[in-house]
Amino acid sequence: MIYDLIIIGGGPAGITAGIYAGRQKMKTLLMTKEFGGQMAKKATEICNYPGFEKISGAELIEKFVGHLEKQESVEIKFAEAGRVEKEGGVFTVTTTENEKIQSNSVIIATGADPRPLEAIGEKEFIGKGVGYCVTCDGPIFKNKTIAIVGGGNAGFEAALFMTNYASKIYILEFGTEPKADQENKNEAKKSDKIEIITNASVKEIKGDKFVGSLIYQDNISKENKELEVQGVFIEIGSQPATALVKGLVDFTKRDEIMVESETFQTKTPGLFAVGDDNSGPYKQIITAAGEGCKASLAAYDYLRKVKN
Repeated sequence: MIYDLIIIGGGPAGITAGIYAGRQKMKTLLMTKEFGGQMAKKATEICNYPGFEKISGAELIEKFVGHLEKQESVEIKFAEAGRVEKEGGVFTVTTTENEKIQSNSVIIATGADPRPLEAIGEKEFIGKGVGYCVTCDGPIFKNKTIAIVGGGNAGFEAALFMTNYASKIYILEFGTEPKADQENKNEAKKSDKIEIITNASVKEIKGDKFVGSLIYQDNISKENKELEVQGVFIEIGSQPATALVKGLVDFTKRDEIMVESETFQTKTPGLFAVGDDNSGPYKQIITAAGEGCKASLAAYDYLRKVKN
């Protein structure tokens, strides 16, 4: 069987694409390892999604999935895509279990993976005090001192979440001023648990069996300083999971997929990329959902033209 459309990814972009594909009655397969992506794992509290003044990422993704499951023409498959190829107008998606599935169009919505810090000791202490998801691992650090590396919204939201558990929280920002929204910065200032350190370049994570301290360099004085911490969360952004379409698309320097601005189609006709995967500048839940909508409608138009 050849599907009309295969959607790879179960975050807000992929799910929205699936909902719109279902409304157009396209024979669709949505393939994902799990639903939610970073939205479910990292968005502890969402206050800017229309219709919900305040909702957790896990709660919002549950509503997304419930809507998707009502689409009768959309089949859901829990699997990981390893490679996408195109031959003779037909795409073949090969899973990591070497299962081959064909379709006439594909939407890539695989999202992004946490960007590593590349500091000494980071890899050695993953799962031993170093983490990338406060909602997953936060409760482990109850009454402990932690450091969060990254002064963007993700870092500040992680710190605010961790005030429920940790006794002391350092936010380390490389630049002279945190990049988080003013509202997040204001909330952090209200907490006596949070201390913000700017001009900080993390050099090493130390410890014995578990994390014991973090060394950073002051970018102005060039002096190395050490913080005694039992946990370190890395919140310095993400890198798109786009290797599976190598050879079919053009990439930016950051490995984002180059797409048309209106349809989100790549240089390969019938192949689309949405959300954190593409070269768009704004990485928000609502923009990812909007791109999933547009790409799904564009895929529908593409299929009509191909069939005619």
